[in-house]
Amino acid sequence: MSWRQERPDLDVSPLQVLSRVSRLARHLDRARRASFAEHDLEPWEFDVLTTLRRSGEPYELSPGALLRATLVTSGTMTNRIDRLTAARLVRRRPDPEDRRGVLVSLTELGRARVDEAFADLLRRERELLASLDADEQRTLAALLRTMLVPFDSAANGA
Repeated sequence: MSWRQERPDLDVSPLQVLSRVSRLARHLDRARRASFAEHDLEPWEFDVLTTLRRSGEPYELSPGALLRATLVTSGTMTNRIDRLTAARLVRRRPDPEDRRGVLVSLTELGRARVDEAFADLLRRERELLASLDADEQRTLAALLRTMLVPFDSAANGA
């Protein structure tokens, strides 16, 4: 039986899109977790390391900039930096611009690990998109971007 038969009084058309988006998100999550695990990284570690990596040389940010970029609390970010420092993936150093502050930077090990994991993730994500040609991928990206605008605006306080 289908929802259309069971509840003809309801417009179930959103399910045709959003149920598929949800299923796809589960596949993407599995691919991401597999990629991160293959490189001995947790998803949150990848998040912090990629934030540093895409900041450009010297791959260094304040803890405040990291928490704003990763949308976590100050206590959570402190714990994450501590754990990444213990794993020798990042290091802390005093901020020369602010005597009370510190800067967090990628170590060579951290940069190598995130670069390898990122390349592997992109390979896996290309596999997920393989059934779409380049034009279809651009169209899908544009449609998803449009759908996300209200959520991104709300997250940025707009």
